[in-house]
Amino acid sequence: MMEDKVISVEQLTKRFGSFTAVDSISFSVSRGEIFGFLGANGAGKTTAMRMLCGLSFPTSGKAIVAGFDLYNDPEKIKKNIGYMSQKFSLYEDLTIRENIRFYGGIYGLTDGQIKSKTEFMVQHLHLEDQVDKLVKSLPLGWKQKLSFSVAMVHQPKIVFLDEPTGGVDPVTRREFWTMIYEAAHEGTTVFVTTHYMDEAEYCDRVSIMVDGRIDALDAPSELKKKFNASTMEEVFVQLARKAKRGD
Repeated sequence: MMEDKVISVEQLTKRFGSFTAVDSISFSVSRGEIFGFLGANGAGKTTAMRMLCGLSFPTSGKAIVAGFDLYNDPEKIKKNIGYMSQKFSLYEDLTIRENIRFYGGIYGLTDGQIKSKTEFMVQHLHLEDQVDKLVKSLPLGWKQKLSFSVAMVHQPKIVFLDEPTGGVDPVTRREFWTMIYEAAHEGTTVFVTTHYMDEAEYCDRVSIMVDGRIDALDAPSELKKKFNASTMEEVFVQLARKAKRGD
């Protein structure tokens, strides 16, 4: 893994009135790293991710994402990242082909690039027979894999995945993580939130937020040693017990 940083965060803070959702967090993420961003409901991880995606301004602190400053260049950040939301984000009433064309156009790809990307994507996902069918006809697992591929259509430096495997079966989850590994191997940084603690084990490093702060950050193996735990589930439970706020 290369050591150049594609995300650099210093004392990033977000307040809503008197409530501090994200409280002076600092961390960095390297190129090609799979970085797990964990926390119980209400811990502040979604708010932090929205800031890093250029969707919400911080109250204070600094952040550089994909080489661009969060305050000065939020639009450039959006063009250099991919994002897959917790809820399925493609258009159900468009075909697979139409969705790829739509998102490719948003990201500024040429017609030729969109055509070649479409061919590659449907072959890679084995959707050749489905490409002109409406997306709503696909099973959830296929929708999620397609959504991830579309988030990667413009070859972003970073892809943000917000609980991407929620509700899918274990086999599809493993297949999805194979796609994540492939993306990271090719140099894309993967920033992922998940409620599945077994998935935390697949990350290069994991941060765990409690009440707006990062309470732990290290490789899963090191966190398990530190907390004398055999699984990341045990680590998470030890930290989550300290939380004073919830949803």
